[in-house]
Amino acid sequence: MLNQTVLALGKKRSTIREIFEYGNRRAAEVGRENIFDFSLGNPNVPAPDAVRRALLELVGQDPVAVHGYTSAQGAPACRKAIADNLNARFGTQYTGDQLYLTAGAAASISICFKALTASPADEFIVFAPYFPEYVVFIEQGAGAKCVLVPPQPADFQIDFAALEARLSANTKGVVINSPNNPSGAVYSEQTIDRLAALLTRKSEEYGHPIYLISDEPYREIVYDGREAPFIARSYPHTLVCYSYSKSLSLPGERIGYVLVPDVPGFDDLYAAVCGAGRVLGYVCAPSMFQQVVARCAGETADLSVYAENRKLLFEGLTGMGYACVKPEGAFYLFPQTLEPDDRAFCERAKKYDLLLVPGTDFGAPGHMRISYCVQTETIRRALPLFEKLAAEYR
Repeated sequence: MLNQTVLALGKKRSTIREIFEYGNRRAAEVGRENIFDFSLGNPNVPAPDAVRRALLELVGQDPVAVHGYTSAQGAPACRKAIADNLNARFGTQYTGDQLYLTAGAAASISICFKALTASPADEFIVFAPYFPEYVVFIEQGAGAKCVLVPPQPADFQIDFAALEARLSANTKGVVINSPNNPSGAVYSEQTIDRLAALLTRKSEEYGHPIYLISDEPYREIVYDGREAPFIARSYPHTLVCYSYSKSLSLPGERIGYVLVPDVPGFDDLYAAVCGAGRVLGYVCAPSMFQQVVARCAGETADLSVYAENRKLLFEGLTGMGYACVKPEGAFYLFPQTLEPDDRAFCERAKKYDLLLVPGTDFGAPGHMRISYCVQTETIRRALPLFEKLAAEYR
């Protein structure tokens, strides 16, 4: 007998991955240039030159030092470099001993859920639209309960009344993702302060801290002169989950971290994070890219193309009649579909080789996610096809 839960997960991959694989099959039939794949959030800009220089430098060094195991929580020099960079950027006073390096943000989030779950009755609150794997990480990975707050489609900001109605003595954590995948929404300082005040009040009422789990891989991708607030400054019980997948354009290298807050009970909290990593099988984050990050923590890829792509796609689609909240960050558009059944709409779009992800998978039916981390020319060539699709509904 096999584990039936994981067997089911293995037989049915996420819709995003299924569409991506469909695109690969179609590309083999008609050519990659004729497939307009907006499914996967796979950065298309190159990593900064500093990454290439770091790799070339490392290749010439002792291979055991470059490729060997590090401490489970990460090499001390790398953790210190990250802490120093955070302190320089945000005026904080972190130390390397508050960091646990991981194989990307997915590992960071999974570790946090596992570390905080003490009972099957424990609950984590997630705001729709959300990254679909959150539910898997919470329910199958940690054995806790996922409690969903419905979306607020007018702006995709926090519905505080709905949040407060779902908070309870069983709430162990609240998950936020700003800038957001898939909506591109960015929470303001005022919103974060209001959230912090609510969680502080409820933590006191329930007699235990409610942790804020902040999923921040898109922290640096914001538009129109905005800045994504560094949430941990506003709420002490924040676990920051970060990945260099987007800022350094290194998605396949799987390197990120958990930042553990220095709050009462820190030693046990950090030990629980380490223990969760052990249970989930993370021996250590990739050694070579720990050293790359140590050298490049203050660098970012050239992210300007995403702003150009956002403008072109948003103005093009809204000009055709697609309704959409303008994204303030990340690299996704989340328009309403032209019929209530978003799955049917995205299936219909395949006729034009437009590969879009249904909003139902993000907890927001009637929408579609369009990942615009693609070549700008791909968007230009795709817009007439979006127009043909829209014409069918007129």
